[in-house]
Amino acid sequence: MTKITPIHSFHIPVMGLAFTIDSPIKIAQYGISSVVSITDDILIENMNSFYSVKYNLPFKSYSTKDPEARSTRITSYLNNMDIIVKKKFHNFKVSLTEKKEALDNYINLLPDFSDVKKSLVKMIEENTSKEVLQNWIQENLSPGNIDVNIMTKLDNSRTHKKQPLPSHYNDAHTALKGFAESTLKSSIVLSAGINPRLYSYFEQFEDFYPTKDGELNKKIVLKVSDYRSATIQGMFFAKKGLWVSEYRIESGLNCGGHAFATEGLLLGPILNTFTENKKDLINRTFEVYKSALEAKGKQVPENPLDIEITVQGGVGTSKEHQFLLDNYDVSSVGWGSPFLLVPEATTVDKHTLEVLAKAKEKDLYLSNISPLGVPFNSVKGVSNDAYKLSKIENDNIGSHCPKKFLALNRDSNGKSICTASQKYQSGEIKKLKDENLSVEIYQQKFNKITEKSCLCIGLANAGLIDNNIESKDTKSGVLVCPGPNIAYFDKIISLKTMVQHIYGKMPNLTPGNRPNMFVKELEMYVKYFNDKLDEFKVNPNKKDQKYLTSFYKNINEGISYYQDLFKESNIVSSFSKLQKKLHSF
Repeated sequence: MTKITPIHSFHIPVMGLAFTIDSPIKIAQYGISSVVSITDDILIENMNSFYSVKYNLPFKSYSTKDPEARSTRITSYLNNMDIIVKKKFHNFKVSLTEKKEALDNYINLLPDFSDVKKSLVKMIEENTSKEVLQNWIQENLSPGNIDVNIMTKLDNSRTHKKQPLPSHYNDAHTALKGFAESTLKSSIVLSAGINPRLYSYFEQFEDFYPTKDGELNKKIVLKVSDYRSATIQGMFFAKKGLWVSEYRIESGLNCGGHAFATEGLLLGPILNTFTENKKDLINRTFEVYKSALEAKGKQVPENPLDIEITVQGGVGTSKEHQFLLDNYDVSSVGWGSPFLLVPEATTVDKHTLEVLAKAKEKDLYLSNISPLGVPFNSVKGVSNDAYKLSKIENDNIGSHCPKKFLALNRDSNGKSICTASQKYQSGEIKKLKDENLSVEIYQQKFNKITEKSCLCIGLANAGLIDNNIESKDTKSGVLVCPGPNIAYFDKIISLKTMVQHIYGKMPNLTPGNRPNMFVKELEMYVKYFNDKLDEFKVNPNKKDQKYLTSFYKNINEGISYYQDLFKESNIVSSFSKLQKKLHSF
């Protein structure tokens, strides 16, 4: 049978805890892949209960006192999601042969390059019989992937009856187990850096090893921001007989959520390095992988498995989308923040939708609210802001911290504590009061302590509020983490309209003065470097000097790359203008 190219050339990355928590249920039937966060098992159990009622599926609640509850909740939800998606996909396929309008709408949703679209159009023109059409649809259509995400650093240890549990009960470990034991045949996306102990835990699950047919029931995807870290992590897995099927490259700053800035490495040059070295990466990794499988007595594929390169972060027009596909030969492009304005695809409450639709460049900023201590993409006006301010005014600071996913610090007794928690912030403010500081210095330090927000609740609440799920946590409002790109989308959008925008089938939804994605990223990196340089001048040290020297070198090399790449384009001057704004080092 002739190989059919993928139906869509885009995917929806994970967003927050709740924003893509049920996206596969909404859009997988159309062949669109999306990523579900499996960090918050409490939210997951609430969503499982909600959808079990809606689709008449069995549901069981698991006690938090049970150490196995976390992984079991995740497995249960993913299994039910698998059932729902398959059911909706079946009904969708039936509708394509029963209703001409459904078939026409589906064809309009597909990109022109799609073999599926070409074949469907041809069958309609040839007035193909219903039976032949049904058989073709059955053989050639497939739902989008139900992929999942784990932030590898969110691997807090847990206790049971006041006794520490083994490491395989850590948060990221149990999330991995929840996915590994589910019925899904899809991918797990690992983000936020390497976690050797977690990576080693993958060895315990058979679905990550090749079948007799050389297939992988479950695949590993690494979200990375540079080639060097990608190869190190890929080789780490290969030595354990585990294959990384995809490297998902994300802009360090021009993205949503936490912003993990690179050392001045820009997206275009990073992609170019992957493109040039892909074959070598596959061959070198496969030799190590093959030896590891042989040593373990596992099935060994005859030929190297494929590695896909995908990209996400700041893309906003069909021209940018197609440029990434053509110039870097990526398999898929991630569209994240714009889909926050598409209720048919994501889960966002009404108030937050309004905030996002109205947001302009001046409303979007990198904040320090994350307890991880990593810059966090934020937008002014979210409901959690007012709630937190009210608590501070009433001398009731901090979160009661019921979930503790970000309790990665240690208190004086060695116990896990989150910097957004009431216990931590109250303790730090008590210390401040004993320091006899001036009013101005006291307020500065007070603000630094209290700016930390409870992401565990704030990023989950949209899922509860939008689905009318009762919870005492919803009173604290919603936090949302869009990338800067959301500033150029100013209204709630239908799924059809957004997809047609991606494929260039309609006038751009974005304004004409929107900066090119590469220019926007460079602008952010120039500002980031200049701010870091100013900090260095106040407190110079060898470590930061080495970092800034490397950053300065990399960013200038990146600018030269873009000047050559776009030398015949009218955006080339933008790179030169930004280079002049880069402070000398």
